[in-house]
Amino acid sequence: MGPGNQTRVTEFVIVGFTLGPHLQLATFALFLLIYLLSLFGNLVIIALTLLDYRFHTPMYFFLSNLAFLDIWFISSTVPKMLVNLVTEDKAISFSGCILQMYFYLAMGSMEFFMVAIMSVDRYVAICQPLRYNNIMNQKSCVLMMLGCWIGGFLDFILPTFMVLRLTFCGPNAINHFFCDNSALVRLACSETQKVELMFFGIASLVILSTLLLTIVSYVYIVITILRIPSATGRRKAFSTCASHFTVVTIVFGSCIFIYVRPAESSSLDLTKGVALLNSVITPFLNPFIYTLRNKKVKPVLEDISHRSNIKDLTLHHDLTLHKLEPRDVGSSGSLTVSSPMRPERVRLTELPAPCGSSL
Repeated sequence: MGPGNQTRVTEFVIVGFTLGPHLQLATFALFLLIYLLSLFGNLVIIALTLLDYRFHTPMYFFLSNLAFLDIWFISSTVPKMLVNLVTEDKAISFSGCILQMYFYLAMGSMEFFMVAIMSVDRYVAICQPLRYNNIMNQKSCVLMMLGCWIGGFLDFILPTFMVLRLTFCGPNAINHFFCDNSALVRLACSETQKVELMFFGIASLVILSTLLLTIVSYVYIVITILRIPSATGRRKAFSTCASHFTVVTIVFGSCIFIYVRPAESSSLDLTKGVALLNSVITPFLNPFIYTLRNKKVKPVLEDISHRSNIKDLTLHHDLTLHKLEPRDVGSSGSLTVSSPMRPERVRLTELPAPCGSSL
């Protein structure tokens, strides 16, 4: 039947997770907590990198970009999923669905690029330590990050336009918790083989190329570390890569399963679970994986807390002195402080100086 005889779909219904009313509320509370903690953790990483000079290094520059990306990555799917969990209206417009699909794919692609670049950064730090500052200079880091962002946005433009040219005439229920490309394409009434091959080819190219770069980097890292004569030195070198290697395993493991296989070869229910790990759990875990194992973060947070306490104490003394008016000073050079019980006379020379005056 030709496209002219079809009724074009103007909106889709996101099926999401099939749960009872009580489970839906519990799931809503769980994912809302995960979302808020993810935003908080990633914003902390960005703030530390911007505000503290000790984090003005290539590794933390890349990590802050990853944190910024994770905020947008998780925000591309979770807010709509939360709305669907607590409302009966699970509809999303055609254009909104296409945009959600595109941004999810683009940001997922950027995540692979950034993880691969961070692997190269670890390789240079461990295998070429004397040349690290020359290789990973500011210009190189900025250019690599620009390449990640631009490459991610360009990767899936063509297949997205191909989806726009498909005919959707019903049904319009997407069996996923967001507008996933494989679930969306299955609803098309027109031929979808070219679109599926395009998605498969681009996803395979992005994932396998970045995975190859990551594997090569870690092979050289492991070889270099094993040559270190000191056991303490080997442990220290391995610890610098442990957090990143954990993220590499989660990111590549989940996405290889989702994308590097034909769409009809796996269950959509299983795909939803793995997509949840990739798009929700990974952005949530990343800041905690990188900070909990990092010995630099704890003292910096303690310093920030200490500086905050000093500012509060200084403000308290300034306000106290501001309240002491000249009329309260007696002829003998003493000061009367009002009290609900009885007046007390305190020498001005005995007043504590503001903390700021000693800094």
